[in-house]
This record gives sequence, structure tokens and C-alpha cells, in this order.
Amino acid sequence: MAKPGLMTMVAVAVAVAVAVAVAVVVAALALAAMAMPLACAMADDPKKVDNWFNRLSHAERKTTCLHFFFHDTISGKSPTAVRVAEATITKKSPTLFRVVNMMDDPLTEGLEPESPVVGRAQGLYGSAGLESLGLLMNMNLVFTSPKYNGSTLSILGRNPAYETYREMLIVGGTGSLRLASGIATGKDIISQPQHL
Repeated sequence: MAKPGLMTMVAVAVAVAVAVAVAVVVAALALAAMAMPLACAMADDPKKVDNWFNRLSHAERKTTCLHFFFHDTISGKSPTAVRVAEATITKKSPTLFRVVNMMDDPLTEGLEPESPVVGRAQGLYGSAGLESLGLLMNMNLVFTSPKYNGSTLSILGRNPAYETYREMLIVGGTGSLRLASGIATGKDIISQPQHL
């Protein structure tokens, strides 16, 4: 049997109502974003946005790698992810097929939940596999750290939860990460017992 992945741990923990805090390192978010001044990337005025797009053809592509930890807590006093829907067959399914969870998970600099928060992962994930656990992920990473404050990355794709390393598609971004594209890679790191 394959080693459980992040969302497997989440799904199993939900199924047995065990308090679990799962930290995922989203390592090397490799994305290609347009090199534009921050002032233009965070435009309030539609004319500034038009100006930004007009200069786009002259922009150089650059690669930005972000490294942070994603904490998904599905039970306890302050869950950050909750089940919002399930089908009548969900409880009979070994993969929790058709369960949908909504999340607002902290992103931190370090592994420990007490590490400085650099943003939030907001969105939903659902079990989309009948025979093997494959989660549909739809989330926005909303950054609050000074360098990327107010910027977002949108991630959409399949999270093969039994895989050691997972890759999901970055389909866009806003603010200083406007028009980002690339991949987000993740690996499970289970929190220490004091955080379970």
C-alpha cells in the first residue's frame, strides 16, 4: 500500500475525527512572472492596469521560487479546513469520493505553526478518485509578507495524495505576481505530536 499523502491524512483524520495538523511544504514554487515594478503590479486605477498590459510585450520573464509551509487543521478547537459537502456514498468509499472541504489555512515561514505567517491558502479541495485518492485542488495563496503583500497565486489541479512529491499547476496570479504561471510542488511533513 502506498504511503499516505497530505490530503489522505486529512481525509483519514476527518473520517475518524482525529485532530490533525498537517504541514505541507510547498517547495520551490517555480513560477514565471512578468518583471514589472511593484507600483504597476498593484494598480488601483484601470488606466494603470491598461498601461501595464501595453508594456507587457517588452517585459522580461523571471523565475521566482517561494518556500513556505501549509498547515491544514481539520479538527480541534480551531479547524482551518471543514467539510462542506459529501454524497450519500462518501462514508462507504475508501477514498472518501465526493467529499468537499473548504479551507483557510495559514502559510508559515517555518515548519512550526507558531512560525511567522506569510499568507493564507484559501479555497477548496475534494476527493475526485473512485479507486485511488486524487484530490481536486482549487486554491488561492494570498500573501501577507511585506514583499508580496496583497499578491496571490491561483493553483488548480490534481493532488495525487499517495505520492511523496506532488505537482500542481499555477494558473495565474495578481499583484506583484500578476500573470504568474508554473508549478507548485508539495511534500508531506507531519507535525510534531504537540501540534496534533
